[in-house]
Amino acid sequence: MTGTVYLKRKRARPVLQRHPWIFSGAVERVTGGPADGDLVDVRDAGGNWLARGTFNRRSQIRVRLLTWRQDEAIDGSFWRRRLAQAVAARRLLAADPATTTYRLVHAESDFLPGLIVDRYGEWLVVQFLTLGVERRRDALTAALLNVVDGVRGLYDRSDVDVRAQEGLPPRSGLLWGEEPPEPLVVLENGLRFAVDVRRGHKTGFYLDQRESRARLAPFCAGAEVLDAFSYAGGFGVYAAWGGAARVTLVDSSAAALDLARRNFALNGLETPVEYVEGDVFSVLRGYRAQGRRFDLVVLDPPKFAHHRREVQRAARAYKDINLLAFQLLRPGGILFTFSCSGAISADLFQKIVFGAAVDAGREAQIIGRLSQGSDHPVALTFPEGAYLKGLICRAV
Repeated sequence: MTGTVYLKRKRARPVLQRHPWIFSGAVERVTGGPADGDLVDVRDAGGNWLARGTFNRRSQIRVRLLTWRQDEAIDGSFWRRRLAQAVAARRLLAADPATTTYRLVHAESDFLPGLIVDRYGEWLVVQFLTLGVERRRDALTAALLNVVDGVRGLYDRSDVDVRAQEGLPPRSGLLWGEEPPEPLVVLENGLRFAVDVRRGHKTGFYLDQRESRARLAPFCAGAEVLDAFSYAGGFGVYAAWGGAARVTLVDSSAAALDLARRNFALNGLETPVEYVEGDVFSVLRGYRAQGRRFDLVVLDPPKFAHHRREVQRAARAYKDINLLAFQLLRPGGILFTFSCSGAISADLFQKIVFGAAVDAGREAQIIGRLSQGSDHPVALTFPEGAYLKGLICRAV
């Protein structure tokens, strides 16, 4: 152990409640001269031992906590135990032959701060988002191969902006084993999807929406469906599988729409599909002006608020896009609407959607609530992990 972090008076409570983050403003002093990325002990103002974690003076999150047991060493056995625990929690998904892609490790909510591991068939795609796990990349790679069966390759997608907050550059490339095919084809609830793990959003696919996509299909029989911010057409494929009469996909990325075309073909779906490249807000305004109407609209936009200071601007954007959706729905139409902005609470999101319905002059009912899938758990000690929220609304 190379250092000790002492907290200011009255700042120990979150640590005692096992929240995994200690912010810089809670730190009184640091002794022992730890280097960034080193393990440190955490003590309260009176010197009482509280926890142990990784230290980074370049981050606003000064310490990311790993254990609240003083006798627990942070060594190779520790990483194997934590990874094995996360893998065991997905045993039902692993046993389902109809689904070969899901999240194996969900960072803080799997008690492994900064580490993301997604399974795509025989390949694992990993993200090392913090200096603490970056420094232990080799040990974590070895531990993963020790606890996960049937792996042909590990691919690194640590090419995300959040690493800059840790003083880390972006990085991507093969970590171990064989290069994944382009594209890599996986199964989700029996449907086939082509995934670009090298350049695709997140680690290649929006795995957190698996359960929401399955919820969509029963609403789609005979429906004209608009999938806005469609990316690779996940919701659109489920809509067609559920018997939609027609599906319209709208996304700003031509590459994403090309992947969507491949996904419809992979599943042999003959539903008429319209692929529209463009700014979603502008396209939907155009549909409103044309008098187009839909029986079901899906809104799954990218994160509009990356920080709390962006909440007001993001709320306006969420309201605008939901207003357009309500104006495009036929009477009795269904809206699946989402926010993946962690800074937007579920309560605020519901108020935003309510305001959009009022401004659209529509009565609406909430008939379902949605969140990230069970492979993206939320630790009770880390409520920030509940980033994805969604509503199923019926417009009268």
